[in-house]
Amino acid sequence: MINDLVIPPSLVMLLGAFLIPFLPKKMRSAAFMFFSFASLLYIWTIPVGKILAVQVMNYELILCRVDALSRIFGIIFAFIAFAGSLYSFHIKETSQQCAALIYAGSAIGVTFAGDFFTLFIYWELMAVASTVLIWARRNKDAKKAGFRYLLYHVFGGGILFMGILMHLSESGSLSVIPLTQGGPLSSWLILLGVIINAAVPPFHTWLSDAYPKATITGAVFLSAFTTKTAVYVLVRIFPGWEILLVLGTVMTLYGVIFAVLSNDIRGVLAYHIISQVGYMVAGVGLGTEMALNGSTAHAFSHILYKALLFMGAGAVLYATGESKLTKLGGLHKSMRPVLILYMIAAFSISGFPLFNGFISKSMVISAAGESHQELAMLLMLLASVGTFLSVGLKLPYFTWMTEHKGLKSKKIPHNMILAMGLVAFFCCLHGVMPSLLYKLLPYPLHFEPYSIPHLVETGQILIFTFIGFWLLRKKLRPHATITLDLDWFYRRPAGVFRKIFVDGVDSIFKWTTDRMMTLVGRVTRLANNPVALFSRDQTDSSYSPDTSRPRMQSILIFVLLTFIVLVLIGLLAA
Repeated sequence: MINDLVIPPSLVMLLGAFLIPFLPKKMRSAAFMFFSFASLLYIWTIPVGKILAVQVMNYELILCRVDALSRIFGIIFAFIAFAGSLYSFHIKETSQQCAALIYAGSAIGVTFAGDFFTLFIYWELMAVASTVLIWARRNKDAKKAGFRYLLYHVFGGGILFMGILMHLSESGSLSVIPLTQGGPLSSWLILLGVIINAAVPPFHTWLSDAYPKATITGAVFLSAFTTKTAVYVLVRIFPGWEILLVLGTVMTLYGVIFAVLSNDIRGVLAYHIISQVGYMVAGVGLGTEMALNGSTAHAFSHILYKALLFMGAGAVLYATGESKLTKLGGLHKSMRPVLILYMIAAFSISGFPLFNGFISKSMVISAAGESHQELAMLLMLLASVGTFLSVGLKLPYFTWMTEHKGLKSKKIPHNMILAMGLVAFFCCLHGVMPSLLYKLLPYPLHFEPYSIPHLVETGQILIFTFIGFWLLRKKLRPHATITLDLDWFYRRPAGVFRKIFVDGVDSIFKWTTDRMMTLVGRVTRLANNPVALFSRDQTDSSYSPDTSRPRMQSILIFVLLTFIVLVLIGLLAA
């Protein structure tokens, strides 16, 4: 039964992923852009309130539900997919194009899903498609990182599915609705499955491990969808869960600390995803309308400036073939446009006035103050210092400034610069005209980001952070080291686990197979020639590595088989 006729927006990109392989190769990049842009136009024009529901047996599946929250996430997901398709226009690899469309379309599918079953299907599609964007780099590190990434998401998806089944058993409904704080075990399992995708420590290492090893263009898509889709689900289902305030605040500092220590430019940015998502998770934990608006607005802003940051880092990797800070330097002359556009994103993530991060991050921090969560507010402000220090100062200084390391840089495709310019424009536009973003938010908003106290506070943080960096810049010089994270705890015992659960199980199966083949050989010989049971010649080289068996062992095997047959006959007769 169809309640209202509306095509789910996810189908636009999924249709594109299906059709692109059948198009001429020269048209595929343009088609990639077309389907992304068509999805954006469609989402922009769908009126709030539309629902597509179908009845399957005794359950109602809401394939598409349009409200203010789903619409704003759908708009930014579709926009960044279009910007990413422009950035990757020079890529002619069909598998990457299809994977990116499936990935983006699945994220949009989660956003508009009104039931847990539909949400879960899209959730798992995201995991598979995003793994392809990691493996597509086709080197040893990418292969291993992609496999670890997939294992993490299969594990998280299994927990999520278990929670959904338990929730269905308890409530009899699949509708995606807010869950009561501290509810039954099913709610906690769903929460755990979601926060794994949100990269909440200690379930975050899949992100910092895999994103730096993905393809140049694939990392742009990865930075936008998985964690922000999880944030959407948290806003939708878990508003006001206090544990999220604690987890989110920890995330803001945790990601910053490891970003400062990282030597890989995309590793720095990956850890800052964890930090910035922490603000969003904390806002969900606060649960007020201001905080939920702040989480939504910051997710919107973050997708823009984080994609731009990864575009800038990808341009450096494309031009030089290097991503380690210790091997970069002196690129400001040969890559001046990239540096300028990168700094727009760096100012945005650092919360500079007139950039979009300033008008969204401050909403969450202000909401914490209004809720009398002073400690959380202070810790989030402290994390802002680390953000400007690492992304806004350390990374550009040691990448584009300092001495030149002799790297030769090749020309960057024009489409990459155009895509960066497009995203940078909106980072500036929303910073100058915040009302354009605020009017899309799910709740009515009365917030003035450009108040005198807020400007003074932000100015003090930025100025003193810059002074501190300049005085300590030599000590902050990157080093060619590997920073150990929590993944050490499951990488270190990997050899022991392999011996027990792989080599050990394999040995058991081999021993069992040998014994069974010997037994089968004996039974076959007995069936063919029962007299051979009493023969002195027990050689059976065709079925067993052993060359002989004592007569007594053969008799015992025959007696055992006879006993088993008699027991089975008795059971059947009973």
